[in-house]
Amino acid sequence: MATFISLISFTDQGIRNVKESPNRAEAFAGMAAKLGLTVKNTYWTAGNYDLVVVTEGSDEAAMAALFSAGSLGNVRSQTLRAYSAAEIKKIIAQMP
Repeated sequence: MATFISLISFTDQGIRNVKESPNRAEAFAGMAAKLGLTVKNTYWTAGNYDLVVVTEGSDEAAMAALFSAGSLGNVRSQTLRAYSAAEIKKIIAQMP
């Protein structure tokens, strides 16, 4: 299973309804689970991004979940594929 780290910003609509963000996060986790994506952690943050969400699943499940969330108009995301130490060791071992 792949790990993804999503850096999320509220849109104007999302920040107007910020009090609902914990409920939206729970709804996202439920929707993601139906698609085969597991939400490992959700953090509300101060700084350039409003939330950080860590998920695990297939590329397809991650894309479907993020597209679905984005289409609601409350957030915009940048998602990074993350690798564990064990995964990166395997990748490095393939280098010539």
